[in-house]
Amino acid sequence: MDKSFFVLLLCIFLCIACYYDYKFCRIPNWLILMVFGLGTCMSLVTGSAGEVLGYLTAGFLLVILLYPLFRIGTLGGGDVKLYGVCCGFFPKDKILSFLFFSLLVAALFSLIRFIRKADLKERLSYLFSYVKGVADSGEWTFYWTDLQEKQRAGICLAGPILISVLLFWGGLY
Repeated sequence: MDKSFFVLLLCIFLCIACYYDYKFCRIPNWLILMVFGLGTCMSLVTGSAGEVLGYLTAGFLLVILLYPLFRIGTLGGGDVKLYGVCCGFFPKDKILSFLFFSLLVAALFSLIRFIRKADLKERLSYLFSYVKGVADSGEWTFYWTDLQEKQRAGICLAGPILISVLLFWGGLY
């Protein structure tokens, strides 16, 4: 069994994650566990116990890298966990590319959304105000102070993660 079978299953799980993320603004833990189990199985079937350790290490390091963004409220917990369990499907030298391209796609989604809703100026003002507040106070604060505002302006990342997976396995990076 080669990796393409596991990647196909990953894409199916990511489509399910997109459904939950866009419909309910959350990714269920059972789905994260399914992707984690799939990644672990792929590591065992296509590699060795060392591959499983590499999968776990890569996921853990990516979660640690993204944790500060979760902590200030700019990334959801499900998004961080989804990044962690998906990164093991990539060669170690492509994990940061996976993260970069998924965030680039999310930025493009955001830009399109802001242009469509004609609130780009308002969103940039909010961002600059936040950055200025953090710089002035010297303390990190929660980015979203209003839950409704977060839901109105936030971006679900399951879609960009899926697109980044497809871009990699399609040979674009």
